[in-house]
Order: sequence, then C-alpha cells, then structure tokens
Amino acid sequence: MRLATAEDTRAYGARLAARLRPGDLLVLSGPLGAGKTTLVQGIAEGLKVRGPITSPTFVIARVHPSLHQGPPLVHVDAYRLGGGLEVDDLDLDASLEESVTVVEWGEGLVEGLADDRLEIHIDREAGDEARVVTLRGVGQRWADTPSDPLEG
Repeated sequence: MRLATAEDTRAYGARLAARLRPGDLLVLSGPLGAGKTTLVQGIAEGLKVRGPITSPTFVIARVHPSLHQGPPLVHVDAYRLGGGLEVDDLDLDASLEESVTVVEWGEGLVEGLADDRLEIHIDREAGDEARVVTLRGVGQRWADTPSDPLEG
C-alpha cells in the first residue's frame, strides 16, 4: 500500500483502528522517520483515545485511555530496549488482553507476547513524503484477513 502523505498515513491508521479489538498486538518496523508514530496517531484517532500521541522513546510506553468505552491504547517504543528481558520488565502482557498494544521497533522483541499479531512495516519512498506500508498477519486472529485488513 502506498500512502502519499503523512495525513494519508493517519487516515489509514484510523481506518485500521476500526478493525482492531482488545488483545490485538501490532508490531511496527521501519527506518527512522518512516512514519510509525504517524500511523499510531491515526490508530489512536480511530480508537478515540486520550492524546496527544507522541513517540514514547524516552518513557518507553504510554497508556492512552479510551474516551468512548473502547479499549485503551498501549503505545510502546522499543528502540532503546536492549532485549527481551527489558521487554519483560514492561509487563505488557498484564494489559494485553484488554488493550490494543502497538509496539514501534518491536520486531524481534515482542513476538512472544501473543500468538496473533499484525506486523506492519513502513518505508519512505526516496525524494518525497510517500510511505509504503506492508502488512503481515500472524496467527488465527488474522488468518482469514487479506494482506490488507481494510480490504475484507
């Protein structure tokens, strides 16, 4: 999927949020500046959670409660984490079942938190603001979902 602008990325995140439910784990990967936090801003808007949504690089994780009786959003930035033991220290599994958990830079670190997850890779196209988003569903939760969960 090609998203031409940051606003398109936020809008895509908001549409994706309509498909999310408590217990969902999303693992975001991509280079610095690719748009991971921008996508999370859209997801947060779609879930109608309290913001603002900024990169939690230094606090590692933020919980954004729902404003409309939906699931809270747990937003994690694993960039500064050194490995699985530091992920364990966050106790993400304690809130996983009732929250939508989105982990930036989580590839190779958080897959053990859930059998089902949506892996989202975001890349920038050279020379412009466009992003290329690739989704991969893992586990039974995403088994019957097309490669783009917004299609089906």
